[in-house]
Formats: sequence, structure tokens, C-alpha cells
Amino acid sequence: MRLGKVVKSNSHCDYIVQVDDSMDFAQAPLPDDYGFGTFVKLEDEPRSGGSQRHWAVGIVYNSQLFNPLFLNTGIRLTSEPDPLFTPDQVQEVRTLLWTVLVGELDTYNGKPYGVQGIPRVVVPVNTPVQKMTWEEIYHFHLNKMGRSQFCYYSHLLHCGGTFSAQLTHQVLEELIETKLFQGAEERALIVLCKELSWKNTMGAMK
Repeated sequence: MRLGKVVKSNSHCDYIVQVDDSMDFAQAPLPDDYGFGTFVKLEDEPRSGGSQRHWAVGIVYNSQLFNPLFLNTGIRLTSEPDPLFTPDQVQEVRTLLWTVLVGELDTYNGKPYGVQGIPRVVVPVNTPVQKMTWEEIYHFHLNKMGRSQFCYYSHLLHCGGTFSAQLTHQVLEELIETKLFQGAEERALIVLCKELSWKNTMGAMK
């Protein structure tokens, strides 16, 4: 599912995504599609020749509603603006998503796996952003040998914004709840989740 496009970056691994608007796209995403902690992939649309450039995998860690009408001291309308007569005024209302990049997807012997960490390349402006499926999220958490990995743990805690601890905890909980991993891999995720929860609780008591 397409969510929007890259419009700006705050750093090498911190990108801002503008959500597609229903005025411009018939299949515009709904608020439930791009919530806090959503995994996204930044990659070009498939071309006629079949080639497609994958850039990075990211996680939504913050959002902002951009409304130029807020605190507008000019003349106000008595009703909602009609898109037919005031299209610019309506389309200037935007939803922006702050996204931290945590790696990229690659393939080995025809099987997808995740290269976790800070991507080396710079993602271009206007690169399409799509919501990842749970299957893609699962493959991203496998290394080249098909074993589970969560190497972006510390990176997410440092670069996930003001809510980085809550974000990391939510990602761990969702990975556990989906039952994508079993046995020792699942137990390792549970231990990490409990440890982070304990740190958050002790931090709040100080």
C-alpha cells in the first residue's frame, strides 16, 4: 500500500514523508494505515522494464498535521471551503510523517533478508513510500543465513525521537504478538521487551 512520498530529510537516517491526499489520489491511505510504529519501505515504482530500486526500510516515529488556516487572522468563511472554488486552500492541509531508517531489504539465493543499520545511500526526494506487509517485516528481521536479528535496537533508541523507548517497546511487542518467531528467537524478543519495560519504569521513578 502506497502511503506517500519523501519530501525532506532531517538527517541521513531521519526522513519526512508527505501522506497522499484524497484530493490527489483515489486510493489515499487512511489514518489507521500510517500509525505510530508502522514499518515502511522507500522504493521506486516498478518500471516498464521490470526494474525497481529499493532504498531503505523505516519506522514511523512521529507525525505532524500541517494546517495553514490555524491562527489565521484574516476573513473567515461561514462554512467549510468548497474544493471547486478554493482548491489551493484545501490542498495545503497536509499530514507529515517522521520516519527513522533502520536498514534495507536484500536477497540471497533468491530469498529476501534484512540488512539492518543505517543505510549508506541518500534517498532522493519524491521517492514513493509504502506500508510493509507482515511477510516483508518478517524477512527484514532475518539475516543472510535465515536467522532472526534485531540489530537496530540501539539505533532506534537513539534516533527514534522523543518517544524512542515507547516506539522500541511497541515494535518488540508487535513482533512477539504476531508469532512470526518461535522457540529461542521468541524468548529472546520477550527478554528484550521485559528489559526495556523495566528500564522505562525505573526511568520514570527517578
